Amino acid sequence: MSLPIVLNTVAEVDAWAKKESTPIAAVLTMGALHQGHAELVRYAKANTPSGTRVIATIFVNPTQFNNSSDLAEYPRTLDSDLDTLQSAGADAVFVPDVAQMYPNGLEVNPPIEPGAIGDVLEGKARPGHFRGMLTVVERLLSITHANYSFFGEKDFQQLTLVKAMVTATKMPIEIIGVPTVRDEFGVALSSRNRRLSEQAIEHAKLIPAAMNKATEVFLSTSSIDEAEASGIAILEQSGKFEIEYFEIRSNDLVSLPTIDNARVFVAVNTEDVRLIDNLEIAK
Repeated sequence: MSLPIVLNTVAEVDAWAKKESTPIAAVLTMGALHQGHAELVRYAKANTPSGTRVIATIFVNPTQFNNSSDLAEYPRTLDSDLDTLQSAGADAVFVPDVAQMYPNGLEVNPPIEPGAIGDVLEGKARPGHFRGMLTVVERLLSITHANYSFFGEKDFQQLTLVKAMVTATKMPIEIIGVPTVRDEFGVALSSRNRRLSEQAIEHAKLIPAAMNKATEVFLSTSSIDEAEASGIAILEQSGKFEIEYFEIRSNDLVSLPTIDNARVFVAVNTEDVRLIDNLEIAK
C-alpha cells in the first residue's frame, strides 16, 4: 500500500478533490497520530459508499490553545503520521502551514458561536478554545470538499458542537462519531499520552476506573452528587492528579442528566499533561 498523497496548499487539495467525482470523507487531526486516529480512517473507509476517498488533515491549530507552552510542546511527528495513515488506508493527507489556514492572520471567526454547549466543561476550562476549533473545522471541511467527516467520541463536546455547526449552517456534510479507542486497561488513546512517564501512565488507569465507578453509583442511586464524589475519590487515590472537572451531564451537555441520558466527563492534569475522557452511562 502506497503512502497517501501529501497536499500542502488549498489549491492542491482543490485539484485532488475535483480529479474524481467520488465522495470524500475527511478525518481532521492535529497530528501525533495513534491507533485511535487510524481507527477513524478505517471506520471512514468501512462506513461510506464504495469508492469514497479518505483525506486526513494534519494541522496544529494555534487558535485552539490557551497555553503557548502547550502549543510549543505539542508533538509533531509527520513521518510516523504518514506511516499510520498508510496502514489505515488513507488516500491523501492535507498538511497546511498557518498561512494556508489563516491567510489574513490568526482571525477567529466561527460560523456559529459555541453558545451554552461551549460554556461548560472544556469551554469553561479553556476560554476561546471552541471558537478556534469551530473556525478551523469549518474551513477544513470546506477545503477538503468533504461529504462525510469522522470524529472520535473522546472529544465528545467537540463532536457535539461540530454537529450543531453543520446543522445550523446547512453544510452538506454528514458528521459521524466514532467510539473512543482504548488500551487494554481502558485508558483512552491520546497524542498527549506519549508525554507521560511510566508512573503517570499507571495513574492514568484510574481515569476509566473512576468513570466506571461513577456510572455504577449513578445507575444504582440516580444521585449526581454521590456518583461524582465516588469517581473523584478514586482519582484522588494517586495524589498525582489536579482535577479540573469530573461531572455527569446529559448527552446534549446542557439539560438535566437522567438514567437514560447521561455521560461522565473528566479532565485532569498530571506531569503538566492534560488528559480528558468521557463515558456514556448505559444500563
